Amino acid sequence: MTIHLGRDICGNLEQAESREWLVTNGIGGFASGTISGLLTRRYHGLLIAALKPPLGRTLLLNQLDEMVEYNNQFYPLYTNRWADGAVAPRGFQDIESFHLEGSIPRWTFACGDALLDKRVWMQQGENTTYVRYTVRRASSPLVLSLKVLVNYRDYHGETQGANWQTMVNGLKQGICIRAFPDAVPLYIFADVDRHRATSSRKQRLGIEEPRWMLANNWYRGFDLAQERYRGLRDREDRLYIANLELMLKSGDSLTMVASTESNPNLIGKVALKERQTYEESLIQRWHERVNVPAKTAPQWIEQLVLAADRFIVNRTLPDEPNGKTIIAGYPWFGDWGRDTMISLPGLTLATGRPGIARTILRTFSYYLDRGMLPNLFPEAGDTPMYNTVDATLWYFEAIRAYHAATADKSLLEELFPKLAEIIDWHCRGTRHNICWDSRDGLLYAGEEGVQLTWMDAKVGNWVVTPRIGKPVEVNALWYNALLIMADFARKLGKSDRAYIQLAEQTRQGFQRFWQEKAGYCYDVLDSPTGDDAALRPNQIFAVSLPTRRTPDFPPLLTPTKQRRMVARIARSLLTSYGLRSLSPNDPNYQGTYGGNPVERDGAYHQGTVWGWLLGHFVQAHQHAYNDRAMAKEFLEPMKLHLNAACVGNLSEIFDGNSPMTPRGAIAQAWTVAEVLRVWLLLNED
Repeated sequence: MTIHLGRDICGNLEQAESREWLVTNGIGGFASGTISGLLTRRYHGLLIAALKPPLGRTLLLNQLDEMVEYNNQFYPLYTNRWADGAVAPRGFQDIESFHLEGSIPRWTFACGDALLDKRVWMQQGENTTYVRYTVRRASSPLVLSLKVLVNYRDYHGETQGANWQTMVNGLKQGICIRAFPDAVPLYIFADVDRHRATSSRKQRLGIEEPRWMLANNWYRGFDLAQERYRGLRDREDRLYIANLELMLKSGDSLTMVASTESNPNLIGKVALKERQTYEESLIQRWHERVNVPAKTAPQWIEQLVLAADRFIVNRTLPDEPNGKTIIAGYPWFGDWGRDTMISLPGLTLATGRPGIARTILRTFSYYLDRGMLPNLFPEAGDTPMYNTVDATLWYFEAIRAYHAATADKSLLEELFPKLAEIIDWHCRGTRHNICWDSRDGLLYAGEEGVQLTWMDAKVGNWVVTPRIGKPVEVNALWYNALLIMADFARKLGKSDRAYIQLAEQTRQGFQRFWQEKAGYCYDVLDSPTGDDAALRPNQIFAVSLPTRRTPDFPPLLTPTKQRRMVARIARSLLTSYGLRSLSPNDPNYQGTYGGNPVERDGAYHQGTVWGWLLGHFVQAHQHAYNDRAMAKEFLEPMKLHLNAACVGNLSEIFDGNSPMTPRGAIAQAWTVAEVLRVWLLLNED
């Protein structure tokens, strides 16, 4: 599948600004924008550096505004929308095409009979962005001018222009910008790659080398339409710091290098080749290690293999200098325990990278405390937040999937004592009233003002879906964890008796969830207001898990109940892109996600569609009906979604109502991971 968009999309501003691009650097930094060139979010820019990897993300370079002078005509190739609603200039009208080369966005601009290509990528492991311009065709030389607009702010914020004492120093091939004395410097370099020597008059006059002209002017009143939709401040100012001018002829290239490094690789064509080689190696490894022949592999799945890599980043620890973690989503999420454990099988094992899975599992083991994994590593400070009941239970499933793929007994031996300690803490009780109820074998969790399940929206002191009590998916995961422990104990020559006994008691107690007349499970038992009969997708895990099924490891529900439940979820919750978080027939259902933070969080789990749930629905459908062909069909809409929203990636959420517009994070780890994981599961022999 080649993602290639022409003038019908690129030349239509409404269409072009609704599609975004994303490149990353493996340490938490990224660059992003819309294919129109218009920046519509506070999170858009050419260099958002992770100054404290994988966090501390800071916007340094907003944009390079390109102007081409060719045959006595001027072509502004950039697009801005201003506070009064005006769109000027309208450079999107000169975009002839946009497509992805692997994960590298590439624009082709038409300026008369000339064609100018633009590519953007980042250096793996560095806060370095490359923007490379190549004249593909021109009947005479053209002059390319670039205005450099910079910033220095937390990526969640916005800048209102002030009297910054910005310092700019000239360098051999560029400039060094320091927003204030203690700021991390931004280096911008220019590398020229000439196709062949020339002696044109203009080049003899000095434009054969990049000509820098310094400035210090605030451009005020940029409009941020997506922030307005999110109910946030929608205006920003940017500092015009310098201009570069250079003459190029057909075949020539100019590479702009923006970096926090003083000595990055300045040879543009070499850096581009390195990036291309890196991505080719990802695809080759996938073919070799997961045994998917190149001739039969769908191109859209290969695209997801590349997308998966964007979420895997470094997290250095004192005892684990090569530690790894997973960014939950771009542009605004950090690394979350829950998202990491859910995403790990799809992002690492399904892409043929078990070594990274091993490192992540070990990295997170250092943060186990009182039988819990942290849910959130905060942006500031070193104290993680232990406000999740399910992240720790997903840890068991991630380890199970890793061991199934690798048979790595040494890691099992290392982690088993910690897993046993987790079970012990849950049985005797840990934070937030998380405790095992000996009367029915079920896990109870929750207290006023705390959101513990994945439905974790909270505004101030308002927990939108508190789900205090015995949540259905938590107990499906608890049962799964107990069976995993029994299996691990056997593999290590230990007694599995205690885990089997706990699991059987949980299985019997789980029958309390079943509503015979309704044909589906309660969402929460024993809540402060009684049993919650709302039709939600959380029960799907009772069918999709456990993946291991033998006489000693029976499913939670009978085959008949499984089919009834899956059918009911399919009728009420299934959409093209995932499962609704609440039935449309529920009086609390909200089918559109948008507005200010209170409005958005109020709808987040009250009908909004979640893409990651599609994977477990497909797996549950396969378990219930054993119809692999039909199960595969449920994934097809995601193939088309790669052409929308964040091109080449999958969104976090979608409206519950048609046309199910993508919302939330433009690229979400567990959505990509679950589609990859279940696709591979359905295509295994």
